[in-house]
Amino acid sequence: MKREEQPLIKLRDVTKIYQMGSQEVRAMDGVSLDVYPNEYVAVMGPSGSGKSTMMNIIGCLDTPTGGTYELNGQNVGDMDDDELALIRNKEIGFVFQTFNLLPRVTCLQNAELPLIYSGMPRSKRRERAADVLTDVGLGDRLDHKPNELSGGQRQRVAVARALVTNPALILADEPTGNLDTKTGEEIMWLFEQLYRKGNTLIVVTHEEDIALHARRIIRLRDGIIESDVQVQEPALAQRSTVAEAA
Repeated sequence: MKREEQPLIKLRDVTKIYQMGSQEVRAMDGVSLDVYPNEYVAVMGPSGSGKSTMMNIIGCLDTPTGGTYELNGQNVGDMDDDELALIRNKEIGFVFQTFNLLPRVTCLQNAELPLIYSGMPRSKRRERAADVLTDVGLGDRLDHKPNELSGGQRQRVAVARALVTNPALILADEPTGNLDTKTGEEIMWLFEQLYRKGNTLIVVTHEEDIALHARRIIRLRDGIIESDVQVQEPALAQRSTVAEAA
């Protein structure tokens, strides 16, 4: 389907080659891909398929060996390390399987961390972090530390931290991998709400039922896109019940 707006993510013939001894490993092998604003995409594939490499390149954590990558109209390949760090902080919100929270500080301090790097004054960043934590259902947990929270609450803090800079893109790497089924469904309902508010999400997962929450599923194998399909019936069943229980 042809779309009029410019893609948020534009990969063209992207390769990533790792040298392992005398052997070349093509983790990505000529991948071309467009992701548009307010898309909800799941990336799947077996171990070694290239999905982690793709995430690292899209997240500006790694650079391609060949081809081009444009994020929000900016050619990432032309950027130096400082520019890459700036675009990661401003344009991309990361959500990890292991939460990656600082254990000795509060939810509020964890959520405001990206704003410290951006130079926002303390009072403004505290207000912004509190607002986002409230939006994800943790308005009554601002002063709690991660060890005082459940796994699902800790992942909500991670989502708030990802959202606090109003990024163009949210990248989530196995976001339910350390959660039980019910809590994982609560996090996926939260992602659904973010999508409905206009956010762009890319979720890497090996779980089919998690991928089916997305609107588009890209499957990788041996560094190439094996399939790229729209989801006809996103997994909306029982979400209202889950949301009320959250």
